[in-house]
Amino acid sequence: MVQLSMWSKMSKTRLKGESVTLIDMLNAREKRATIQQELLTKHPRCTLLSATMNIPGPIKTNEQLRHAFLTVIKETNALFPPEKIVARKHRELKTGSEYYLVLDETPEKLKKKLIEIEETHVYGRLMDLDVVYLKDQILHSVSRIELNHKPRTCFICNEEAKVCGRQRHHSVEEMQETITNLLRKEG
Repeated sequence: MVQLSMWSKMSKTRLKGESVTLIDMLNAREKRATIQQELLTKHPRCTLLSATMNIPGPIKTNEQLRHAFLTVIKETNALFPPEKIVARKHRELKTGSEYYLVLDETPEKLKKKLIEIEETHVYGRLMDLDVVYLKDQILHSVSRIELNHKPRTCFICNEEAKVCGRQRHHSVEEMQETITNLLRKEG
């Protein structure tokens, strides 16, 4: 609830769009897990790319964010020959864009390719490109650390993102301003 009140007190946001609540985000996360489970149950020997954006604050999508998301997805799809792509699903929600790509690829190989995008693509820092697979009917994911990569960094100060976020080094307004400037510069 703390986050909800923080969001509602914001008088000026840099990103424009429909506001979402913490409950909206929790419901979206639960639905995402259900979709992941369904896709992998249908294709149990495959690996799943589950893509969303990492946008702080109550605005999770707008035209510029959708453009950035689709740009990364288009380039991600180009990494795989058509015979490797088993299924795909794309959702546009007020809680943000979601994309699911079921691949005939090992989880580790896929994660390595996605880390490259996260680290080198102009919009890569805004993306959450998760690799999910089924093992004993339970969803598992591959982390960067498992593959000897450093944790994601903050897009403002380059400290470890989780630590920076936990300690609230930057305001939502600061983070949104940084994102808006990136979208303007590259858009």
